[in-house]
Amino acid sequence: MAQSREPEERQVAALGSASLSVRWVQGFPKQNVHFVNDSTICYPSGNFVIFINIETKKKTVLQCMNGIVGVVATNIPYEVVAFSDRKLKPLIYVYDFPELTRRTKLRGNVLLDYTLLSFSYCGTYLASYSSLPEFELAVWNWESNVILCKKSQLGVDVSQMTFNPMNWHQLCLSSPNSVTVWTVERSNEEHILKAKSIKLPMEDGSIFDEKDLIFPSSLPKDLIYGPVLPLSAIAGLVGKEAETFRPKDDLYPLLHPTMHCWTPTNDLYVGCEEGHLLVINGESWKVTILNKIEDQLPMGERNFISPAILAYQKGGVLASGIDGFVYSFIIKDSYYKVEDFLQVEGPVEHLMFSPSYKRLLIQTDKGSVYIYTFGEEPTLNKTLEACDGKFLSVDFITPGNKHCVTLTHSGEVCIWYMEDGACVSRIYLKTSATVLACSPSSFSAVVGTVSGYVHFLDLRDAKSPQAIHKAFLSESSVQHLLCCHTLYLIECDPHPTSQKGIMLVPVPQMREFSYDQRGIYLLVGTSEGHIFVISANPSRIFQILGFVEVGKDILQISTVSLLESDIVEVMVLSPVPQTERSKLEIFTLPRLLPQVSTSIADQRGRMIDELIHKILYEIEHTLSSAVLDFQSKRVYGFCKEVPYICSYLLPEQAHKGICILKPHQKVQSKHYGPGMLSLSPHGSWLISRAKCGTLCIRDIYTLETFVSCRSHSHQGHGIQSVRISLDGQNILVNGREDGTLVYLRWRRLGGILTTETLDYCQQLLTIMSNAMEEEDNYFSVAQSDSSSLRSESQHSINENVSLSIDSSQEALLQVDNTKEIPWIQQKNQEALRMEIKLFSNKRREIKTGMKELAKTILNMMEENETVDNIAKLDPREFGLDLEELERLHDESEEEIEKIKKDVEMYNLAKRYLAELIKQECWDSMAVKGRALKCFHIPCVVENFPMKERTDEELKKLTRVLQQKKIETECLKLRKEIVEFQSTMTLVKKRHEEDDEEEEDDVAVKDTNLPNYMFGSQSTDFGIHASLLSSQLELHSREEKINQIILLKDIIYKVKTAFNKEFDAAYKQKEFEIARIKERNVRIQEIILDLELEEPVWQPEFDDYEKPEKILVVEKSEITAQKYVKPWQKVKAELTTIRETEERLLSRVPDTRRRALMDMMGGVLEVKKEDILRMVIPPPAFIAKPDALWSEEEKKQFKEYEKKVKDLNEERDKYRKSVEAELRKLQNSIQESTQNFDDYLKRLFERRVKAEIVVNQEELKINNLIFSLLLDEEINSRETFLNNYLTRKQEEKNQTSEAIQKAREDLDVYKEHYDNLLAEDKVLDRSFKKEFSEIPSHQVDMLYKLFKRRPRIPKPKVHSDAASSVPFAERPESGKLNKDAFAQLMKGMDDMDNINNMPEGLGPSVWEHFCMTRRVKVENEQKVKQKAAGLVEMAAFLRRRVEEDDKVQQEIEKVFQELILLQEEKVKFELNLTIQILLKQGQVELENFQLFLEYSDAILINRNIIEDLNSVIRTQGQKKVTSMMESKDIHKGIFQIEWEHKKMEMEMEDLNQKAWDIQMLFFSRERQKYLNEPNYETLIALQIGIMEETIAVLDKTHKKNVENCKKLLRKLVKFGNQKDVANYTLSCNLREELMAVSERKDICRALGSELTCEKIAKKQYENMMQQQKLTNISKQQAEQILILQAEVERLRMKTFPALLPM
Repeated sequence: MAQSREPEERQVAALGSASLSVRWVQGFPKQNVHFVNDSTICYPSGNFVIFINIETKKKTVLQCMNGIVGVVATNIPYEVVAFSDRKLKPLIYVYDFPELTRRTKLRGNVLLDYTLLSFSYCGTYLASYSSLPEFELAVWNWESNVILCKKSQLGVDVSQMTFNPMNWHQLCLSSPNSVTVWTVERSNEEHILKAKSIKLPMEDGSIFDEKDLIFPSSLPKDLIYGPVLPLSAIAGLVGKEAETFRPKDDLYPLLHPTMHCWTPTNDLYVGCEEGHLLVINGESWKVTILNKIEDQLPMGERNFISPAILAYQKGGVLASGIDGFVYSFIIKDSYYKVEDFLQVEGPVEHLMFSPSYKRLLIQTDKGSVYIYTFGEEPTLNKTLEACDGKFLSVDFITPGNKHCVTLTHSGEVCIWYMEDGACVSRIYLKTSATVLACSPSSFSAVVGTVSGYVHFLDLRDAKSPQAIHKAFLSESSVQHLLCCHTLYLIECDPHPTSQKGIMLVPVPQMREFSYDQRGIYLLVGTSEGHIFVISANPSRIFQILGFVEVGKDILQISTVSLLESDIVEVMVLSPVPQTERSKLEIFTLPRLLPQVSTSIADQRGRMIDELIHKILYEIEHTLSSAVLDFQSKRVYGFCKEVPYICSYLLPEQAHKGICILKPHQKVQSKHYGPGMLSLSPHGSWLISRAKCGTLCIRDIYTLETFVSCRSHSHQGHGIQSVRISLDGQNILVNGREDGTLVYLRWRRLGGILTTETLDYCQQLLTIMSNAMEEEDNYFSVAQSDSSSLRSESQHSINENVSLSIDSSQEALLQVDNTKEIPWIQQKNQEALRMEIKLFSNKRREIKTGMKELAKTILNMMEENETVDNIAKLDPREFGLDLEELERLHDESEEEIEKIKKDVEMYNLAKRYLAELIKQECWDSMAVKGRALKCFHIPCVVENFPMKERTDEELKKLTRVLQQKKIETECLKLRKEIVEFQSTMTLVKKRHEEDDEEEEDDVAVKDTNLPNYMFGSQSTDFGIHASLLSSQLELHSREEKINQIILLKDIIYKVKTAFNKEFDAAYKQKEFEIARIKERNVRIQEIILDLELEEPVWQPEFDDYEKPEKILVVEKSEITAQKYVKPWQKVKAELTTIRETEERLLSRVPDTRRRALMDMMGGVLEVKKEDILRMVIPPPAFIAKPDALWSEEEKKQFKEYEKKVKDLNEERDKYRKSVEAELRKLQNSIQESTQNFDDYLKRLFERRVKAEIVVNQEELKINNLIFSLLLDEEINSRETFLNNYLTRKQEEKNQTSEAIQKAREDLDVYKEHYDNLLAEDKVLDRSFKKEFSEIPSHQVDMLYKLFKRRPRIPKPKVHSDAASSVPFAERPESGKLNKDAFAQLMKGMDDMDNINNMPEGLGPSVWEHFCMTRRVKVENEQKVKQKAAGLVEMAAFLRRRVEEDDKVQQEIEKVFQELILLQEEKVKFELNLTIQILLKQGQVELENFQLFLEYSDAILINRNIIEDLNSVIRTQGQKKVTSMMESKDIHKGIFQIEWEHKKMEMEMEDLNQKAWDIQMLFFSRERQKYLNEPNYETLIALQIGIMEETIAVLDKTHKKNVENCKKLLRKLVKFGNQKDVANYTLSCNLREELMAVSERKDICRALGSELTCEKIAKKQYENMMQQQKLTNISKQQAEQILILQAEVERLRMKTFPALLPM
């Protein structure tokens, strides 16, 4: 056998050259399919480009040696294919078809990947577009391998790129957001890319009227607030972004293009997501939305979707979307009509016409390809039918030389023919599948599904496979899937009921399928650590023999089943995550296991470890894969963490426990990433693969690689599985993510290796052939028995349900009879039934005891209902299930903890928010916001909350104050210098007055200005505003900023001043409330003594008066009951009991206190206040009748009555005094609170005035800030225009250089053209001279032949082809020009034939004639080419000149905009906004209308108008007085009557006054006059004090008068100084105004002329230079003509003479 050979011989055999070749590749397109020619299509799949002949269905494969294929493009005229790879710095390869030889390799500067490739139909041009990070568009000449031009557009992902079929100079790139047309402009060898962005309509189909953002012409004019600038200037943008800036409100959603196609008229059709179809004019690039013509008959229930795919045809386009229908759009003018064209099975992803337009390629989203053939009877053929998803698993049908099987995730099983890779048949399991394996012992296969089922398939007839049996093993949920060779890794969750987010697949169960080498058993591994052993023979109807428990997360199962052995050895690899080791478990299965399965496995189906000889091994490092060799002496493992393949020797002696294996042999795997190992069927080859995509086959003994093949790449995540046929000749390799199946065959293989594999295969097939025939006969039996087995299993389930077992375990058997139960659960139920039957008596006794216990519990629960609530137990406490009680308790605790945590987090968030609010609105305030409320009226006064000024603000304020002081001193010195130079007398007088006065260190400013010019009333609060600049002097930015700082300081001072007054009022209210509290104590005592029911008024501070109370939560505000812990409750109860006991113990007998209470009412002295409560006890005999009283008793009763009367008099007297005191206290409280209210009203008026001042200052600040913002906007606009001008000037330099270069190139090219044209004319003119020796008639005949040219036959186009191809008349390409020139030369060869020689002409002359004519023809072709190039270069130069003119116009426009902006800036700086105070309600105007235009208004003093009004009012009063005097006589009688009535009324008034005097109130002053003995002395003392006060006031008044006189003298002096200064300034101002006016006139006259003169001068210099060069070129041309004539003369002179024969 192969295993018995020596390693040395094997190594020699392996060293022989061995290699693998790709026989075919099966894959389906993920990108667009392309036509290579009229009968061949191609598409990329994995590392290959697959070509399919439509007619013969033959496939050809082209492999990319650098990994996975990127993008693909085809060029139909040249029949070449271009594709890119996806390595770092990718390349573009161009291959010829059908030779598949590499034409060229294009290397660019792209770093990561190409996303689009496109060939031009005319010429050898290829366009490429790259992704991150370049986003580069490049145009190649692929034939010469050069980049003609390239351009980057950062951040733009392009979805489609196409050349214009009629003009290779135009290229359209579309993305979901834009459509851009690029134009390639050529000038000889120079190429330039120019972009034109198409303006798309908005989503509703309307056209957006885009305005000029750089030079807006429709901005409104604002005469009050300054110039209105563009939005980019308002945003402060000065760079390139300002050219395209739009605010969010001005952005509108546009249409989203999905596909575009060209038309023969150079127009573009564009389909959009919104359902619109656009047409873009190829000349003006104007977008038009085509209108749909609605049919009267609707298209069924289908709603037409957006045209996602477009393909142009004559008269319209073909379009399709996601509904599986292809529609025909018949377009006429601006309307289109929709018609159904055809329908396919799925959504259409790509449409493409063949070059002849006889076929239409339709590609679906799954990868299927349909070919629709046009003709009299159109046909739709499915050229490529794609599988439903990528291949998950693949295997050979025994013996592996005819068919193979593949499996997809959706459960689609396909059988492929090995010869050509054609699909033989398909079967759909209609369930999600995971694993596939074919049996070596029969024509059957097994499929594992997501739901845990195992499906067995009959593959005897490859054309009609059938599902014959299925088994349900177990259940589990899956997290992710990992597949390897014969191993499919499925990492599962052992808890099927848990939900852990989104899972890759819902419920997969099977981890691995593995047949042993002889096909005796099928081993199924699950995530639960179970390996099910199933009989692989159909004769046993795939009996489940049991399962073996191993470690969870099984990685791989390896089996050894030799022909001469009766056992099957199984090795299972699983990880040990706790120790980062790997565990190997090896056990044996006897061949006779089906007969003895009941003795080896227990009742639950688990095989006993001792009977299967289970042995455990551990490896000190982690392995990703391990296999057992056929001798069962060695294990081969692929290390997970390091790239090594190791072999481990198994100990020969038996051991117990776990044995640690050490590496015996170690070689580098030359793979990266975790890899997988597998053995060949004959066990001599070790196959390794990993994520790199390389397949390596190694010798089992030396571990040396003797062949490797890179069938996949790491971009597709490498190889998923590998299968080798029994004879070792066929290899199937399946990719993991690229969806490609590669069939490999040996190209060369060593003789010994070939002999080994063939011998083993022949021996195995010979032994198994009879068994396979016997097993195949049982397939029909299995098909018939499968239904009976299912019915029996269902019957067994129903029996389980119908068992009359009344135990606690009965619920375990109550299952739904409509749900199928896994096999392992059935075995558990059978074992459970056996246990129930075995222990039935014991169960009966337990049940009886449980019934008695339940009865007792019910009695206890009934008794519990009758007790008090405090003693009642919760119903759950009567449960006897301790585990359930503990679970419920744990759940409640968890819920409580969760609620606590949620509440804590909620409270924490609220506390954090409250802390932030408190920090911002309370803690950061230096002056807290509070209010004061009046006692009796609803008036509230608030203070100004203020924050502490920061150090930066104080620093700025100090700097500004210091600067103002310095400016003031400088101004003072300048004034002194001016006054000294003007008048010396005024200076001397000023010094004399300065010696008399003591000047303060304050700024000398023009402080005599009225308040209305300051614009605020801040001086009313004592704020010094002398440092403020005048509102008419704020021109510079620095002055405005300093003014803002000073105004903020004034606001701060005003608020501070008011807050001081507010604090004083607040303290006064506190004092008043405290005094009221003191008086209320006495009032309360009086009310209690008098037993009155009057309420006592006690004012308190509200919350807004003391806001700090809001931050403190009182106990009375908490409505919820406080949570008290149990131990706190117990502690409180104990404390209460202890205090009660101590209080009882402290109560001792007190005789003295009891006697005092009994005898004197508990007091030793009777106070005056107690008189109201005093009671004289009546005598005891008062209860007897009066007649029975004795004299003594009568005497006592009289004394008793006298005492009572005296007591009542005392009570009345005391009550009146107390009531008077009560009224006095109440009046005092009322008077003091009323005084405070009056003061608070005055403070409120002060608050209003302070707020007015603050608002006035803030208004000034806002005006200054607005002016600063407008100034910044103007500066931003000016900066942007300067930057824009700089860019345009640079662009102007570039365009000028481009024009100069283009002109130089054109001149050089024209010179070459002129030379060629001159040579052509010379050849024509010198013809007769060259043949002057022959007769003239022969010369004429030759000249006619010299002018004759061969006729080039035009390619015949069939009429039907011409009618179907819309792009029939295309411009000639380079290839067509070459072909035409070749045909011309071929025609010249025919004309040069000796048979066409005229009679009488010698052969030498004919040869010379033919040579001359050929030279003439070649020269004519060169002239034609040069003429075409000359026209192209002239057009290129004209476009450059137009661009230069356009740039020059923009530059001039920028200059004009800058001039206008500067004028606006000057106006803005001079037109200041000032704030003026006006008195309200003083001036009334009749018929007043509000005017906003004050261009001709002047500002005058209001006193002038008021004085004039007062004069008018005086004259009117005089007139009224004269009129009143004339009426006095008529009023005499009425006056006498009125006086009589007045006397009567006065008499009544005197009577009333007399009554009032009698009832006059006795005031305090009168009391004081009566009570005070020395009242005269007191009055004299008060008079003396008042006289002293008057004297002090008189002295102060005199001093103030003196001060005012001094101030008046100072003001007179200051006024004189101002007059002199004003006169000087007026003189200087007049001179300056004249100078400014002159300069302004000069600038206006010369400003625009300078630029025009400069341009004119430059143009004049250019004209002169051009004229000079023209003269020089004319002189040179004349010299050249003279020299040419001389050369011609010399040549003719030396020309040999031809004598006639």
